Amino acid sequence: MHPNVERVVSAARAAGLEIEVERFPEGTRTAADAARAVGCEVGQIVKSLVFVAGDRPLLALVSGANRVDLDKLARAAGTDTVRRADGDEARAATGFAIGGVPPFGHATPLAVVVDRDLATHERLWAAAGLPDVVFAVTPGDLVRASGGRSVDLAEEPAR
Repeated sequence: MHPNVERVVSAARAAGLEIEVERFPEGTRTAADAARAVGCEVGQIVKSLVFVAGDRPLLALVSGANRVDLDKLARAAGTDTVRRADGDEARAATGFAIGGVPPFGHATPLAVVVDRDLATHERLWAAAGLPDVVFAVTPGDLVRASGGRSVDLAEEPAR
């Protein structure tokens, strides 16, 4: 097992969660790619997005069907400024490259917020440390294992 995947499986186990990882050689880098590979709705894919809130990294676990509303994210983080982390910042904060960032098992402890819309599904799929490896998880287990808090993060559709 790749060390990145091993780290995710170990972190899950430490949180009292047994996960089964699945590899999809065609890739699961984007939410649409992952949904196609897994055979689920795009909304069931957990996008692990790293932001910088003020001067601290923040992980947003977002439904694959949603875009993050930066104002809502800033309010949830208790700051005025939020921006998307670049690849180097994301890797420094999590220990993983963009496209394979898992919801837990990070290099440093991170504040985590979880898109409330993920709770509308019985089963979710999240990255397991590599761009082509995922695991299934329930919304409740995702929130608990990530140490996150459920908030409204979705950008409202344009009218």
